[in-house]
Amino acid sequence: MPGECSNVLNVKNLSAGTAEKTILHGINLSINMGETHVLMGPNGAGKSTFGRTLMGDPTYEVQSGEILFNGENITTLSADKRSLAGMFMSYQAPVEIPGVPLYTFLRSIARKRPELKMNGGVFRKHIGELADKLHLDQSYLVRDFNVGFSGGERKKVEMLQLLLLKPKLAILDETDSGLDVDALEVVSNGIRAYRESCDGALLIITHNVRILEHLDVDRTHVMVAGRLVASDDASLISKIDKQGFSSFTAAAESEQPC
Repeated sequence: MPGECSNVLNVKNLSAGTAEKTILHGINLSINMGETHVLMGPNGAGKSTFGRTLMGDPTYEVQSGEILFNGENITTLSADKRSLAGMFMSYQAPVEIPGVPLYTFLRSIARKRPELKMNGGVFRKHIGELADKLHLDQSYLVRDFNVGFSGGERKKVEMLQLLLLKPKLAILDETDSGLDVDALEVVSNGIRAYRESCDGALLIITHNVRILEHLDVDRTHVMVAGRLVASDDASLISKIDKQGFSSFTAAAESEQPC
């Protein structure tokens, strides 16, 4: 196992939510470089809230605890600063940006990162190669960002960003949502390509075990009602596949204060 020096994310006793409601309760989670962690749980468990809180979504407020990234406390940093530090998040429902071609968007985010600065011809060739790897027709590069794209095409665009940026930590929130078998395979290939291209870490938020079948998972976590109720190795995935979340939900409910 990697030592503490390779720790990329360390969440300590994190509670967070909105002004009206606490959603996450005392979350503790640590991820080392090169590891793949999976966060599973029933709908409404707080999984997406956790991912968005890690990424600095201003919708959610950290009420207690802290988030350490590469040993630095980023609890109060804005989302753009977390991104530039090496965090990335793909969303369950990627947004459209009318009037901004996909290529222009990719060129813009690359210019903010010294390691991705290259002349226009080299960059265009690089993006074309990444698009081909994901079976994304290069004609999409000149179309407005996600406008008119299918769900599968939007997910491929997010994989394109992942391969371009090579973040130290990638949080993938329901990246498999709504995908057919072929698109799911493309996304799985994109995740594997990311792992092969750098020593980054992955936190995959999902309730579909299909996307995990061809990935090497180090740790699996189960969230119920905003609490982490179980953590184990990859064997926990097969248990969830066979039994669902009912046993975890029942155990969590029995532990709730009256």
